[in-house]
Amino acid sequence: MTATSNRGLDPERRLPGVLMLLALVSAVSGCGMVPWLGGEKDPRPPTELDKKFVQQLTPSILWKTRVGKGTDGRTLSLAPLPRDDRLYVADARGRVAALSQHDGRVIWERDTALRLSGGPEVVGDLLVVGTSDAELIALSARDGRERWRAQLGSEILSIPRILGERVVVHTIDNSVYALAASDGKQLWRYNYPAPLLTLHGSSSPTIVNNNVIVGIAGGRLVSLELERGAPNWELTITPPSGRSELERVVDLNVDPVVVGDIAYVATYNGDLAAVDIVTGAVLWRRELSAHAGLAADEGRLFVTDSSDVLWGATTTDGAGLWKQDALKYRRLTAPAIVGDQLVVADIDGWVHWLALADGRLLARERVSKDRIVHRPAVANGRVFVYVNDGTVAALTARGQARAVSPAGRAAGAASD
Repeated sequence: MTATSNRGLDPERRLPGVLMLLALVSAVSGCGMVPWLGGEKDPRPPTELDKKFVQQLTPSILWKTRVGKGTDGRTLSLAPLPRDDRLYVADARGRVAALSQHDGRVIWERDTALRLSGGPEVVGDLLVVGTSDAELIALSARDGRERWRAQLGSEILSIPRILGERVVVHTIDNSVYALAASDGKQLWRYNYPAPLLTLHGSSSPTIVNNNVIVGIAGGRLVSLELERGAPNWELTITPPSGRSELERVVDLNVDPVVVGDIAYVATYNGDLAAVDIVTGAVLWRRELSAHAGLAADEGRLFVTDSSDVLWGATTTDGAGLWKQDALKYRRLTAPAIVGDQLVVADIDGWVHWLALADGRLLARERVSKDRIVHRPAVANGRVFVYVNDGTVAALTARGQARAVSPAGRAAGAASD
């Protein structure tokens, strides 16, 4: 397959002046108001939900509980993690807990007294979570007992990854570390200079075939050897352009999604792209600005763009299959796949189900009045969300959605 460049998927990719600044602030803070601009109203207020919407599935909250203070009003990478029959969560004030997926019962809870900011990740009996003070802490996933701590060079605003005897961490200063899973000893560090202005966040590493695939600031994607940290390849997904530093922000904060030998990535103020993870060759590009994230199956990509429009696209060339703009500007999470449905959550604590085939809205359920920032987690047919206020919930949406012909497709779910 040869490299190609296809344009026109996202008509709002380049945002001039103050509007782009507001978009950048919204991306990192989720605020509807920007106080330092004199209380000026957001020019892109969240789209109102359709009050006449008819549920095509029956959503329900199976259980709901509260764990700590959630994100404590900060922009963090604290996401719910299902493993086996447990759900692991961490809050900004240092609380880590293991809950039963079945009923939300607290199995164990530990107060680390740290400013947690990234994680958790669990493999076997090892749980790791990062802090705003550049520490990585390892606990026993079985009972929460502390195993070790490691001091790194900068804040951890991504989710650490574990493979075998290594823990891989991406820090806010554009460094990637590998630590020994047994004791936290640093094995190697890869560092790349960061641009003057970046989004407040980091791409979480993806480990595949004993290589680490990670997006770094400036719109770059790198592949590192897991064993030694030596670069296999490095490429720029979207080169910075524009006259100001603000216009040149093209961070790759979206976690790479790997299917087979292809990584799918998206940059803020840039492109959606497919990359051969063996050679580092860009197979295709499509103009699409994204910072929340994407999901993929064998033949399709699903993306939340920077305007909170949801897209379905082909994996072969990124061509649009459908788009759904009824949730525009609702500060959506990255999408998650559950069966033949797509699920996202929004700024007002709503969880939305869509049809994978055509993007139709199928159902919605409100968990809280606070924002849900992170991609819903899916396990055993259940959807788990962690709200900024510390609410944790498990949901399902049952029933059979009615089929809709192309002529009768729901508003906002149209092919592009």
